[in-house]
Parts: sequence; structure tokens; C-alpha cells
Amino acid sequence: MRLQSLLLLSFMLLLLSGCGIYSFSGATIEGKNINIHLLENKAQNVVPTLASTLTDKLRGRILSQTGLRSVNTEDADYDMQGAITGYSVAVSAAQNVQVATKNRLTVSISITFKNRKNEKANFTQTFSRFSDFDASQTLQNVENALIEDIGNQLADDIFNKAFVNW
Repeated sequence: MRLQSLLLLSFMLLLLSGCGIYSFSGATIEGKNINIHLLENKAQNVVPTLASTLTDKLRGRILSQTGLRSVNTEDADYDMQGAITGYSVAVSAAQNVQVATKNRLTVSISITFKNRKNEKANFTQTFSRFSDFDASQTLQNVENALIEDIGNQLADDIFNKAFVNW
């Protein structure tokens, strides 16, 4: 009896995920496609590959978790565009008030999301995340790893806002 219930529950979840109403990530998906524009880099400090790296992270997170198809048309069910508005390094911890022990890289992205299936879900919001690194290291030595970490965090935040409504 328990096995039958488990099989029935699994079948129902599979059925719901297949019809585009629910995904296993907890996201509610009402559409079939999304247009994710390349992020513009409007930050004062420009890293040449940052816009494409963060766009790829965002696109990968959304497509892998929703089953949506990526399209380049203005009439997509969902439309996401944005700009990198901040890229800065600051001291995050000091020893004896004069010597930095940790530095912090902070990246901010402004996102405009349009849900053509439910206009109440539209939003424009700035998302910021950071990652700390040891002050004895140069930014150039740890920058790729920091961008990877921050990019994953930003992709999760934006995905959750757009599709899970956290």
C-alpha cells in the first residue's frame, strides 16, 4: 500500500512538472520561453568578461531549473534584462585598526523582469552580493573564483525572486 502511494505521488509530480505548472525547484512556471538579454556593464570598474559570465550564470540557473526555452524575441512569455551597476572592493576586516586582514568584492545588478503571463509578477530590483578574500592576496589572483561565487549567489537570488517569489 505504501509503495502504491509513493508511486502515485511520483506520477502526480511528474505529471505536474511536465505540464509547465510546477518544477522540482519549487518554481511556478506559467510560460514556455524566456528572453534573457546580455547584461550591460555600467559599473565604474569594468571587468571585460563580467557581463557575459553573469549572464551565462543567470541563464543557466533559469533554464536548468524551469524547463523554459531560451528565445531572442520580444514576445517571449518572460523577459529579463539588466545591468551591472556596481563592482567594488573594500576592506571588510582590519587588525589593530590599521592593517586590513580581509577585503570584500561586491557586485550589484539591476534587473527588470517582465512576466507576460502574470503582470503582477513584474519587478525591477537591484541585487547585491559579496565575497571576502584574504588581504594578503591580490584581487587578480582570486577574482575568477570570487566572480564564480558571487555569480552563483546572484543567479539564485534573481531566480527566486522571478519564479519562486521569495
